Amino acid sequence: MVQPHKRLSKHSAIVMVAASEGDANMLYATGFFVPDPFIFFQHRGRKYAVMSDLEIDRAKKQAHVDHVLSLSSYQKRLRRLGRNAGFTDVLASLFRERKIRALLVPANFPTQMADLLRDRGFAVRIKEPLFPEREKKRGDEIKSISDSLRVAELGLEAGIRALKKTRIGRDRFLYLNGNRLTSERLKSIVNTTMMAEGWVPSHTIIASGNQCCDPHNEGSGPIKADSSIIFDIFPRSQKTGYFGDLSRTVVRGRASERLKAVYQAVEDGQEIAFRLIREGADGQEIHQKILDLFEYRGFRTGKTAGRMQGFFHGTGHGLGLDIHEPPRIAQIRATLQAGHVVTVEPGLYYLGLGGVRLEDVVVVTEKGNRNLTHYPKVLEI
Repeated sequence: MVQPHKRLSKHSAIVMVAASEGDANMLYATGFFVPDPFIFFQHRGRKYAVMSDLEIDRAKKQAHVDHVLSLSSYQKRLRRLGRNAGFTDVLASLFRERKIRALLVPANFPTQMADLLRDRGFAVRIKEPLFPEREKKRGDEIKSISDSLRVAELGLEAGIRALKKTRIGRDRFLYLNGNRLTSERLKSIVNTTMMAEGWVPSHTIIASGNQCCDPHNEGSGPIKADSSIIFDIFPRSQKTGYFGDLSRTVVRGRASERLKAVYQAVEDGQEIAFRLIREGADGQEIHQKILDLFEYRGFRTGKTAGRMQGFFHGTGHGLGLDIHEPPRIAQIRATLQAGHVVTVEPGLYYLGLGGVRLEDVVVVTEKGNRNLTHYPKVLEI
């Protein structure tokens, strides 16, 4: 549950107008999915949702709020008074009757609405993060993330099983049931497995060869034997909205000695993070130690032939109702705290070789961390 903001005065309120289907703050505040924008505000420790007739009955049953108010009732009242009855007008009416004068809104609050509310005498100020408590995950949130990780592992396992069934052709491409295996076909196998469990895949990455060198390249076309294949899978629960995030790198066939060395370096980089992540640790220092290891092993980071190669993304990020949320384990300072849930995903990428990325998800604890990811790490299959 969202905790009341003790520092808010009796004349202040937290306000959002958004669809919880696509806005993590609104989903966090209300706990249920709505595809269209609606009004939420929090005042004097109480939470309110203002719902249309379409959604009001469902909100009364499902929303994690103290009061569900009728949007149409306020609109009818305003029209009887000969006034406009848009969202801004309803907000002004709601706040005046509660003597609310100062509004704290998220950075993505509609600009025009904020300006109109200011014109009506309300002080509107951006508050980011709107709910700082989102960074520290409760037990039920950790379970929801773990559930999403289990589904990501099911999807990955389906993809690995398909790879194991492939035949390596004389042209060194992989063949499944007589046809060249493509990234698109493999993603379909992974994604349908997760969808059958009630999770939504989005932009699943299965890239191979030089495609791996662009870490967010989703992958396309036929897959060759003996080359790196990066799986990066991040399904979202349709029930809770929480994400999982999982990456593995495999080779169908034989990996070169250099690719094996890169894989070992990345795995060892992960182990550095596992040893150092704990309450009070600095994410920037952890990230730098992994960079130092890679440099020591001869895997340098920098531009080659006009593009970045090596390790040029962060070691990790927070995970929850957003796929990327604070804190970061990267080249910026961030102090880890017990309850943070973060990914650990170092990677190395070189043209002509391909890439390697391994990603687990851990919960930060006072004395260390707990790994929520169970899927094994094997390079050659």
